[in-house]
Amino acid sequence: MTYTVFVDGQEGTTGLRIHEYLAARGDIEVLKIDPDKRKDPAERSRLLNAADVAFLCLPDAASREAAFMVNNPNTCLIDASTAHRTAPGWVFGLPELARGQRGAIQASKRIANPGCHASAFILAVRPLVDAGLLPHDAAVSATSITGYSGGGKSMIAEYQQQPLPAHLGAPRPYGLGLKHKHLPEMMAHTGLTSPPVFMPIVSNFYKGLAVSVPLQLRQLKPGTTPEAVHAALAAHYEGERFIRVMPLRDAATLESGFFDVQACNDTNRVDLFVFASPDDKDGQVLLMSRLDNLGKGASGAAVQAMNVHLGVDEALGLA
Repeated sequence: MTYTVFVDGQEGTTGLRIHEYLAARGDIEVLKIDPDKRKDPAERSRLLNAADVAFLCLPDAASREAAFMVNNPNTCLIDASTAHRTAPGWVFGLPELARGQRGAIQASKRIANPGCHASAFILAVRPLVDAGLLPHDAAVSATSITGYSGGGKSMIAEYQQQPLPAHLGAPRPYGLGLKHKHLPEMMAHTGLTSPPVFMPIVSNFYKGLAVSVPLQLRQLKPGTTPEAVHAALAAHYEGERFIRVMPLRDAATLESGFFDVQACNDTNRVDLFVFASPDDKDGQVLLMSRLDNLGKGASGAAVQAMNVHLGVDEALGLA
């Protein structure tokens, strides 16, 4: 069977990557909009309503407007913006989130694609909340380092100018007002009742992302060990083809002495790590979650959600 797909916002970073994923698919017919009609509401509306699946790769306000254009009950919208990630009536497009999430994605015509930082954070933290190890009211912090492609075309151009300005050569923390746009979904889809203290950092590499979540064992259920934390992740993601729970205190990473932020690039994979001191005397664990911010953090996740919705092989077209 052939499905028709339209990408509204096909010239953006996420839209272009979705087109790359779909280019080799024999089961997908991509509807294209003429370049001179990209901002024509009538033509956009026609294509949105003609598609089996429409990806919204637009700013938040434009995504909300596009959603209102759709009156075909058979059109499934997958919104890559922040606009609908905690909105009523929209399903969060993260199949690995919890039991039953795939069924919800398959049944829904309104799917909100997760944010890149949020995906990495949620996949690390949600299993601990579900297992009863991390209280809903826990005070959690997180740091994320990401490549500059997550900033879109303007940031990509900024980092790719020659010569590169000196201030762009070093990592740059941002979101210092503590109101990052991913925070609502990071709360809503982990079950935390307070937003994490979250510091994202952009650095001078194109793509790749790693979120770190430091935890004191005293924050967790009494008696919780690093082994129990690792076991909760392993149990939650058993059988998941895109999630790898790496060995506790991953020896290969510890031997190198450095964490490779880009090791999941060009894949739809997420690697999850639990680090702790060998004797546990410090009473600390460090969760780390790694993904490609343009893959599982954006376009790959959108295509995966489409596959789930259509009932085809979830990994079709994905690495």
